Amino acid sequence: MDVPSVYALDIRGKRVLVREDLNAPVQDGRVTSDARLLAALPTIELLKKQGAARILLASHLGRPAKGDTPATAPQFSLAPVAARLGELLGEQVDLVDMESATAMQAGTIGLLENVRFQPGETDNDPALAEKLGGLCDVFVMDAFATAHRAHASTAGVIDVAEVACAGPLLLRELETLSELLEAPARPLVAVIGGAKISTKLGVLDRLAQLTDTLVVGGAIATTFLAAKGLNVGKSLIEASMLDEAERLLASSRMLLPVDVVVAREVRAGARTKTIPVEDIGEHDRVVDIGPNSRAQLRGAMNVVGTILWNGPLGVFEIDRFAAGTLHFARSVARSPAFSLAGGGDTLAAIDKAGVAKSISYISTGGGALLEFVEGRELPAIASLRARAR
Repeated sequence: MDVPSVYALDIRGKRVLVREDLNAPVQDGRVTSDARLLAALPTIELLKKQGAARILLASHLGRPAKGDTPATAPQFSLAPVAARLGELLGEQVDLVDMESATAMQAGTIGLLENVRFQPGETDNDPALAEKLGGLCDVFVMDAFATAHRAHASTAGVIDVAEVACAGPLLLRELETLSELLEAPARPLVAVIGGAKISTKLGVLDRLAQLTDTLVVGGAIATTFLAAKGLNVGKSLIEASMLDEAERLLASSRMLLPVDVVVAREVRAGARTKTIPVEDIGEHDRVVDIGPNSRAQLRGAMNVVGTILWNGPLGVFEIDRFAAGTLHFARSVARSPAFSLAGGGDTLAAIDKAGVAKSISYISTGGGALLEFVEGRELPAIASLRARAR
């Protein structure tokens, strides 16, 4: 791996700043999913074992508007995350601001308040990067999920910190994804769902070249069905992407739904019917894949070597429309293939299906995962490589 590694450093007695992705869902002041916090625990434990003088964690939560503060937008405060992280670690984790972070005592763990409250964070402001770099002797970039963002707390601080390196979680993501792309067990099947082709065109192009079978679902699939000349009713499609969809259909071994669940309205309690894709009516909205499509996917999962999954196959947030996505999640879990899944909606579907422990590797990245697969250089990784040189 061509990035500096935390394993190669002497951390003893050093002030360490770690960029993690602790962007966990919070409801009524409590964290409702520990997944991202649990992913960060091994890094914290490693730094403690290595003898770090003190550990300061940094993360964002949501998307505060410009000018927001913890007082004006408390829903974006990391206070609930600090409290839950302390429970998981079994020790105090103090929520600190930029000023109080400088006064942290030796042997303590702190969580910097949401970095997106800081002016200049998303603009990668050099002054903010310098301030962050001044909080540590060693900066550890461990948040793969934000590595595709050129922000002050991800890429900017790497350029100015006295020492910068990749943490265990980031290193594991890079190694796993590199291996998947360079030497996957064949056949390789990629399953891409979600709403828009336009946001995933680059990765679809790359996967059309890399995979043995490319499966598309969700609203992306309806655009491909429309590109084949089928009526998709009032389903969500990207009319401007029909030519691109037609090109991709011709250039890859693509698996599309053969039957779908449709409704007149996308809401809980809406009446549904299951029909072949050729029978979609002018007032229908596709909300899920049908049983024949599920069976087609189930069979495909038993004869592959590697599965890459990003994006749901329907409106899985509504229980009535979730059968296809949940059935597929369970098929992936039962498959003997190596499976890698990533993206917020994908992980939520896996949790809803109760199969997280049966997925070979769950990536913390969504956008970062897709950009890495596409072949783009992620800004934080580029900065780490520059430091290595």
